[in-house]
Amino acid sequence: MRVAVVGGGPGGLYAAALLKRLDPARDITVWERNAPDDTFGFGVVLSDETLGGIEHADPTVHRALQRAFVRWDDIDIVRRGHTLTSGGHGFAALGRHTLLRVLHDRCRDLGVKLRFRTPAPPAAELAAHHDLVIAADGVNSTTRTAHADVFRPRITTHRCRYIWLAADFALDAFRFDIAETEHGVMQLHGYPFERPEPGPHQQTEHPGEPRTTGASTVIVEMGEEVWRAAGLDACDEQQSAERCAKIFAEALGGRPLRGNNSAWTAFRTVVNERWSHGDTVLLGDAAHTAHFSIGSGTKLAVEDALALAACIDEHPGLPDALAAYEAERRPVVESTQRAAAASLRWFEDLHTYLDQPPRQFAFNLLTRSRRVTHDNLRLRDPAFTRTVEDDFGCPPGTPPMFTPLRLRRLTLRNRVVVSPMDMYSAADGNPGDLHLVHLGARALGGAGLVMTEMVCVSAEGRITPGCAGLYTDAHATAWRRVTDFVHGQAPGTAIGVQLGHSGRKGSTRLMWEGIDQPLPDGNWPLVAASPLPYRPGVNQTPHQLDRAGLTLVRDQFAAAARRAADSGFDLLELHCAHGYLLSGFLSPLTNHRTDAYGGSLANRLRYPLEVFDTVRGVWPDDRPMTVRISATDWAAGGTTADDAVEIARAFVAHGADAIDVSTGQVVPDERPEYGRSYQTPYADRIRNTLRVPVIAVGAISSWDDVNSLLLAGRTDLCALARPHLYDPHWTLHAAAEQSYDGPAAPWPAPYRAGSRTPPTGRTDAPKPRLTLTGAPTKP
Repeated sequence: MRVAVVGGGPGGLYAAALLKRLDPARDITVWERNAPDDTFGFGVVLSDETLGGIEHADPTVHRALQRAFVRWDDIDIVRRGHTLTSGGHGFAALGRHTLLRVLHDRCRDLGVKLRFRTPAPPAAELAAHHDLVIAADGVNSTTRTAHADVFRPRITTHRCRYIWLAADFALDAFRFDIAETEHGVMQLHGYPFERPEPGPHQQTEHPGEPRTTGASTVIVEMGEEVWRAAGLDACDEQQSAERCAKIFAEALGGRPLRGNNSAWTAFRTVVNERWSHGDTVLLGDAAHTAHFSIGSGTKLAVEDALALAACIDEHPGLPDALAAYEAERRPVVESTQRAAAASLRWFEDLHTYLDQPPRQFAFNLLTRSRRVTHDNLRLRDPAFTRTVEDDFGCPPGTPPMFTPLRLRRLTLRNRVVVSPMDMYSAADGNPGDLHLVHLGARALGGAGLVMTEMVCVSAEGRITPGCAGLYTDAHATAWRRVTDFVHGQAPGTAIGVQLGHSGRKGSTRLMWEGIDQPLPDGNWPLVAASPLPYRPGVNQTPHQLDRAGLTLVRDQFAAAARRAADSGFDLLELHCAHGYLLSGFLSPLTNHRTDAYGGSLANRLRYPLEVFDTVRGVWPDDRPMTVRISATDWAAGGTTADDAVEIARAFVAHGADAIDVSTGQVVPDERPEYGRSYQTPYADRIRNTLRVPVIAVGAISSWDDVNSLLLAGRTDLCALARPHLYDPHWTLHAAAEQSYDGPAAPWPAPYRAGSRTPPTGRTDAPKPRLTLTGAPTKP
């Protein structure tokens, strides 16, 4: 096999070394346009997991790296003169130059040909004479660009500027330092990558060379607008280093910073639909990037190299090997990119967190990527985590999720919400036995608040024939049966009603019969903000509401709210999300009106606010009202995160007690960024920009997630849907798993005997003997 590697960074070099080690007969050449001693950047961080893979694959490289690593456990977070330290994190770093030298030596020892100061020929030309071309040519990959029609890259440029610099001393810990300047917020990310050498009476590793006091990577980052306001856009490398050293003089102890062909840049996230093209394969930053704030670039490239070499060794044909490599690595990379995106956004929105209490701010920063959680941090640094819990108001032995929250005169005993879930099981709008059992079971399961599905304000406002309503007195009587059960059999549990109107998404089949598909017969006419069908050619075109129609629907909401109050609901939520009627007014993708209810965001808000004011006027003053919004449409030209903040601001100004922050489902061609807790950043932004209570939703699946989000100050309540379908007693089981037995999660008397985890099969059986000891006896 003849192999060409384009790019002599860590990923390309390591792939070359591994492939040669696995089969010395392979003819492998690495092309690198720079000199062997050239390197950009300073220190790189590798996790213990990555180091374990290196040790298993090539102990020679692992031993060489281990001698150079600087290890530390602490993270220091400095803000407004306060330094908070969290330990137990376990980092390892070394100089990029050292890493490259180790990989150069290993490649030479194995017989890999290294061509420095030599730009690689185009991948297509290399492919004509090689069996495999590995494109490890970085974020600006010429290979990816040349074959963009095949790889189909998506490159997103983000809104902060940053620069890589170095300090000639070793920091004591990984350090985050926040500077609030007259121009805006700036942050420093710093970590040591080179140890101080021994004192004058001890032998050094490099006799005759001057001793060093160590070295640290220092990355300075800030928003584009801050960077320009500070005049850093006009600074060269030396001037930038001097300015940054002055801004962070305390963190640096007055020492200078230096660059290495350093320049201010904006981070770009690279995603490719395909990673291979014939015999050419992408690796490292050419295939994907993840924000530096989670220290993942070199780690991902090295892990790519490990996987690629293993897959080529394990599969007889190259096409199968490259397919296996991508199948193995893509889920890992996508998970890392989601974590990196969360971390990146956290720093972009850093200014919104500055007024948080010091320990909460530190906890928020540490858990920003959602990979470090409350439970994980409690294992790493229990003392630090306990102080954060104390500040939050957790009594001893009480997890954050089991602290109360007050909205008007309603006190929720814990922070868990059973999210609205359509059952599609009503008869002519009447909730029946299934609703009683469904909502009653979740109430008995310990949640602080149980929400109904979207309850429709008119027959024409239903999504399907199976949707529940509150447009007749008979409906109110049926709902009273449910609320009486909850209040009587699950005292302390609140039950809320979500009122809505389907708009253009109505007159469709039950979900399991064909979601969003029109009824085969018996369809009713639809109304909406604008005459735009949900799916052209599939769903019917709605009538645009005129003034008489607007008034009629508004009054239907008010009548339903009166019935909801009479039915005994504790909380009312106005559904302004997911493309239903009121959401249709808010989104520019679904509101094309030219009257006072269309155009600007203020105009698009006008009708939903009219409905809110009318409902608030008839809803009892002592009972809270919330509003569910779609904080993004996940589609170009739709509602943005900035719009969502203004929408929330308007509803709060009109009396909303909390904002329930969901996303999407407004247009069928949306492109959501799915992942664990993927919608919570939108709730976080609204809460910490407006200082208003929020409900977070969206793939929150574990009690650890709930505790982490609450303790970090990203939300006040967590709404879970599917976990409650899987386990109606999710909250009680979460309490049992955390050894919590308190007033926020009481087991109903008839169920109390089941409050302990049932025993399983025997686990203390004697282990089998694998060897016999002692000398054999003679017969």
